[in-house]
Parts: sequence; C-alpha cells; structure tokens
Amino acid sequence: MEYGNFSFLFDSEIVFGKGTEKEAGRLVKKYGGAKAMIVYGSGSAKAGGLYGRVAESLREAGIAIVEFGGAKPNPGRSHAEEGARIAMGEGVDFLLAVGGGSVIDTAKTIALGAANEGDLWQFFLGKTPEKMLPVGTIPTIAAAGSETSRSCVLVDDTDTGEKRGVWSRFRPRFAIMNPELTYTLPPYQTAAGAVDIFSHTFMRYFSNHPSSLGDRLCEATMKTVVKYAPVAVADPENYEARAELLLAGSLSHCDLMMIGRPGGSAGGEHALESQLSGFYNTTHGAGLAALMPALLKYFIIHGSDEQIERVALFAANVFGACPGGDGDAETCGKAAVSEATTGAAAAAATAGDTATAERGIERFTGWLKSIGMPVTLSGLGIPEADIPDVVARCMRARGSKINGFLTLDEAAVEEIFRLANSATSAVLSR
Repeated sequence: MEYGNFSFLFDSEIVFGKGTEKEAGRLVKKYGGAKAMIVYGSGSAKAGGLYGRVAESLREAGIAIVEFGGAKPNPGRSHAEEGARIAMGEGVDFLLAVGGGSVIDTAKTIALGAANEGDLWQFFLGKTPEKMLPVGTIPTIAAAGSETSRSCVLVDDTDTGEKRGVWSRFRPRFAIMNPELTYTLPPYQTAAGAVDIFSHTFMRYFSNHPSSLGDRLCEATMKTVVKYAPVAVADPENYEARAELLLAGSLSHCDLMMIGRPGGSAGGEHALESQLSGFYNTTHGAGLAALMPALLKYFIIHGSDEQIERVALFAANVFGACPGGDGDAETCGKAAVSEATTGAAAAAATAGDTATAERGIERFTGWLKSIGMPVTLSGLGIPEADIPDVVARCMRARGSKINGFLTLDEAAVEEIFRLANSATSAVLSR
C-alpha cells in the first residue's frame, strides 16, 4: 500500500442553519441565475411550505421561476430528459433542487442535458461532461451527499433498467442546509439515509492507499453516524442529531475523505447495490445495509494479511471491537494498528486480526439491525433465485470487473450476494 497523489477542489458554498432556505434568492443571483427551474419531488415540499418560502425568496431577488416536480426515489432517465426539454424551451439558466438525493440528481442531470442540446444519457455511458448549467441545492434528507458532490445517478427506465452514474468536475454552486427540514422524515428513511452516509465514507476508507489523516477523518465521520443515527430515529426533532448527520452526509461524499487515495479506490458496495435499487426499487441505503457486512466477510475470506488488518482497523476504531473485549486500535494490541506490524510479525498476527474483524462485523450488523435496517437480501424481499440475474446486471453495467479494495470479477460478485443472503454473521474460513 502506498500514499498516492490526489487533487481536491471543493467549490460548493455551504449555508448552514435554521431558516437558511430564505437565502435561496440571494444565492441563485450571486451565482448568475436569472431564470431558475425549481426541481422537487412528490409534493411534500409544497405541502410543508418549503417550496413557497423558496419561491418567495427567488421572486424577491428578481429571479423568474420554472417549476418541475415529480422526481421519484431511484430517479429515471425519462423524467430527467423531460426536464431538460422544458429547461431548454424556457431558457432556464439555473437549476435549484429542493428535496433529497433523487431530486438533486435529477436536477444535476437536467443541468447536463440543458447545456448539451438535451443529450444527457451520453454522459452515463462514459462521455466526460465539458459543460453544465449551474445547480443549487436545498437538501431535505441527510443521505446521499449529492448536495455537494460531483456525481449523480439515474435508472435507465427507457431501455435497460440499469442504474448508472456520472462523475464530473462540476459541483453544485451552493448547498443550503437547514437541519429542521429533515424533521419530518420517517424513521426508516432516516436510518437508510444514515447508512448511505456511512457507506460513502466506508467506500473511501477501504482503499489500498491509506492516509493517516484520511483514515482518522473517515473514522470520525463513521462514528458520528453510528452515534447520531439512533438518536434521530428515536427523536426526529433532535436538532443536534439532525445537524450532525446532515453535515456528515456532505463531508462523506465531497472527496475530502479521498486525500492520499488516488483513482477513487473504493470498497465496491455501491457498484453492487445500484442494480438492486435500480431494478427492485429498493431504498438505496437499505440495500447498502445488506451488502456492506457481506463485503467485509468477502475481504476477510479473500484478502491479503494487510487487507485483513484494514478490516480489523475499521472494527477497532469505528466499533471498538477487539477479540474478547472492547477498545480501539491503540488498545487492541497488534492487530488493528497496521503501521506497527510488518513482515513476519504481521503474518503471525493474522489470526488476531481476523478475530477483531469478525467481532467488528458482528457489531456493525447489530448496529444496522438496531436502527431498523435489513441485513440480508431476503430482508429486502429479493429471492435467492434472482441472484444470477442481479449478478448479470452488475457485470453489464460495470464491465467484466469492479475495481476497488479487492478487484471483483463475476464469481466474486456472486459470492458477495450469496453472503448477503445469509442470516448468519459468521465468516467462512479462508
């Protein structure tokens, strides 16, 4: 493992706190908007009064408004293409997303389409975007982190049914983040959002390019989610919990955790889960909850000694797991501190690493259950007989291999899905 080169540019302005949605007009104007399309979802933004407050702020700033509602969870290509046609026809020069990650991803995709003569799907097939209309965001859920990220995902509901993503150099110009806007989320959605935040950090943590500072940032973010998700589920109007989760969501997916980690090396759980939520319309975070423990099991079964140590580091520093007791990397002895063990000493301690890693998976699975998340594919309502089809969709969408902490071929992907279909937390012997 080596420390790698990286670049990091965070150019999204965060405006955080109570009542900040009233800043929307000022911010759209600041970033050059004169005619904004407000993108929203099923109507809850209107029913709760948020849309009205945002629209009033835009009008007071002299910003013309085009309305585009109807964004759904696991957003579809057809809806975004319709939005791009309207945006081009109306001369929209700014997209303002008011809602969750699906709304924000829809707005981003419309911005790509409107800037590129309506042809937005080319970017989901691999073309690099060179231009995009500016986007602003007002998230109403702590989850995907799309409010400040360079990525968006859509389901191809006009053809293959596959879920695909785009990474570009463009981020939203601003994110207005009022934790009170997340109070009305149902417990299940709160929990699923928290798991999504956790997974965005998890995928950066499980890298073959560790960074001591990056590792500590990741561990702190994951521990924040572990602490505050149960609070927000039990007490939906706990401002501190909602604020911590909302900030964690943005930080988890803005590339800050990637310092020292070149090439976007990641665990792989998003590549696997995307075909569950894309095809079965499952909640994204719930699918991730079923897959992350299974992926960790796979790492222990097939990883190198050094990679097993990485799982043990996660187990110790995020979940306080040690063989036969509690602690962190400094108190678990040899196992979790990869910097302290090399060569023969590391090889001799592999058994201890594995015990720590297994205990961490048990605690991770217990935490997921405690916030009401499924931890198996059957818990998502996906029958075991469907696994070959799910695997085939993953490989079509991603090619012959999924690169990450371990490179996953078709056989590996199938094994992970079968591990995710098991109710037991036990790890198979290597």
